[in-house]
Amino acid sequence: MSFSAGWLELREPYDLRARNTAVIDAVTAALAGRPSVTIVDLACGIGSTFRALRPRIKSRQSWRLVDNDLSLLARTPQSSPPDINITTMPLDLNLDLEAALDGPADLVTTSALLDLVSDEWLERLAVEAAVRRLPVYAALSYDGRIEMTPADAADGKIAAAVNAHQRTDKGFGPALGPAAAKAAVERFERVGYSVEQGNADWIFEPKDRDIQIEMLSGWAAAAREMGDVPLPEVIGWLTRRRDLVAAGRSSIRVGHVDFFARPTATR
Repeated sequence: MSFSAGWLELREPYDLRARNTAVIDAVTAALAGRPSVTIVDLACGIGSTFRALRPRIKSRQSWRLVDNDLSLLARTPQSSPPDINITTMPLDLNLDLEAALDGPADLVTTSALLDLVSDEWLERLAVEAAVRRLPVYAALSYDGRIEMTPADAADGKIAAAVNAHQRTDKGFGPALGPAAAKAAVERFERVGYSVEQGNADWIFEPKDRDIQIEMLSGWAAAAREMGDVPLPEVIGWLTRRRDLVAAGRSSIRVGHVDFFARPTATR
């Protein structure tokens, strides 16, 4: 599954604001003191994780940006300061996860990916990382929490349909959806990792009209696709919520979780 560059650009500042600072601090502390680090960014999109972490890591950096969408890879950073090296790697992570992780690496990163993958793929990631003793920073996994203000009578039905849609196949088999972050923490702890985690919620205020409209439209499309909510009810809900956005009265919180998993010294 791939996302449009326009959507990724629209969400990036909200992603950056949502990232859990305590988790990022744990990542940077783990890398502190190294003269150089190599980072593999899985499903890199247009490079938002690179832009979020690059200024916080004080070492010389080499980044392998991995994605299956050539149009997105073409929009990743192509130039950088002299102490930063960037390589793009077009790969289908469902087929070639192991190839992405092979070679020198000090950290694996990913953002907004784990809720799209299957339980089997997540197990592969944990095992392959553990075999290589690679720490993993996974940001912005959706956890199923949706809060809309002011409330609408149909909000619960739409949210339930969205969460059901999140569990459909996104190209990696049946997706974990809202269960992904909890499952990932359990997987990494099972292979001997310590995990630091924290909430990383999107918060859309009344002034954030463009992303609210895009999000609401996507949720309505997901609800329509699932078919559990009658179409007239979906349309009515979307119309009312858009009217609230236009009036500057809508706020939305979407729950996400960040975590940093690293091998323990005893394993």
